[in-house]
Amino acid sequence: MLDVGDDAPEFELPNQRGDPVARSDFDGKRLVVYFYPRANTEGCTLEARGFDEALARFEDRDVGVVGISDDPVDDLESFADEYDFGFDLLSDEFGEVATLYDSYGEKRMFGNTFDGVFRNTYVVGPDGRIEAVYEDVAPEGHAEEILADLADASAEAPP
Repeated sequence: MLDVGDDAPEFELPNQRGDPVARSDFDGKRLVVYFYPRANTEGCTLEARGFDEALARFEDRDVGVVGISDDPVDDLESFADEYDFGFDLLSDEFGEVATLYDSYGEKRMFGNTFDGVFRNTYVVGPDGRIEAVYEDVAPEGHAEEILADLADASAEAPP
């Protein structure tokens, strides 16, 4: 896993409409980069809906949100359209960006081994450095957990 204080790897990936989105598009503000295994599955839908329901509160704190999976753009488009998500879902079909963020590798499910995306999240600070790391997260309530941590960090910051 990347550590707090590390430089967040740069990326540029297509969103659900095929438009390029880069980490540097968010320079000067915080960015939640969450990795999820598969669009339109129960846990991933729960997690994405949590971020979408909390999106206004992230935006009030000047925090962007992007979700990254190895789904193709077409799958992300139908997923985003079905739930009318207000943030970008990014397609990392070959897991290259997820690998940079230590969020891609060998997984086991139902006795099968395959490469896939791990459910990890990073908060990238306005300076492009990692501010928080969440490994192997539970999808339910994850957005609220990050918002609470952001509020706690703001309360602890010197005036």
